[in-house]
Amino acid sequence: MEREKIYCPEANCSCLWSFKFLQEFLLNSSKWHMNRCQNGTVYTVEYDWMYSCTPTKCGRAISDSVVTLEEAQKLRRYTCTLTNILIYSLLVKSLGLASILDLHSGALSMGKQFVNIYRYFKNEIRDVFTEEDFELYRDVRSRIQKAITETFGLDTKRMYLIKPTFFSRINSTSAKTTHDEYWHPHIDKETYGSFDYTSLLYLSDYGLEFGGGCFVFMDPSSNRTVEPRAGRLSFFSSGSENLHHVEKVTWGTRYAITLSFTCDPHYAIDNLFLL
Repeated sequence: MEREKIYCPEANCSCLWSFKFLQEFLLNSSKWHMNRCQNGTVYTVEYDWMYSCTPTKCGRAISDSVVTLEEAQKLRRYTCTLTNILIYSLLVKSLGLASILDLHSGALSMGKQFVNIYRYFKNEIRDVFTEEDFELYRDVRSRIQKAITETFGLDTKRMYLIKPTFFSRINSTSAKTTHDEYWHPHIDKETYGSFDYTSLLYLSDYGLEFGGGCFVFMDPSSNRTVEPRAGRLSFFSSGSENLHHVEKVTWGTRYAITLSFTCDPHYAIDNLFLL
């Protein structure tokens, strides 16, 4: 079998080797695995006028140095605080298998229903979040975007944040709706047509705070697994070269943020501010 390439930023790194799990990547460094790209049709036809962002190489990467553990813990507080407040206010009796919070739209999934946190809390939203919370979110988003553009050799000014962006909370309870069934294999570019790059920032630790819940790239030769760790960033080109799924959480609770980016300014969303 042909060996697969790992492209490493360190000069003294051995960059050609076979591997089975992405968790072999070293702490405080970024390494990335280069896939054979899809035939380019999805990207090239749609964005042939935007060469500084169009994916010319497809791949995936992880880094433990873009976001600190302390920052990840602060970001995790967003979902914990909101869900606890809503439960104790009797708005809902319990959480579903997967709860998702989109800070930009305010949509929070709670079991079989969605709640708009900005409409629900109104002016009291400032008792839940502070402008410093939103500033941290904007700063982390900017660093993630910078990591993606530097890794893939892109112009950061030509890449835009796109919806949906969301905090996710997943536990081991039974799925109540099809939206709870997060474990099915999928391609982000097919699910969300405007996605070009996808990132996940993990906010809790596999093996310590939850079991299962690993992120699995499904390659033709074998699967490759990312073990979540608070502060660990994983990102990849969103096309068919990165078919993936998330393993079912078997115990505990898994927290993460998904931020995705597009090359098309028509789909761009604004930065987030507390009004």
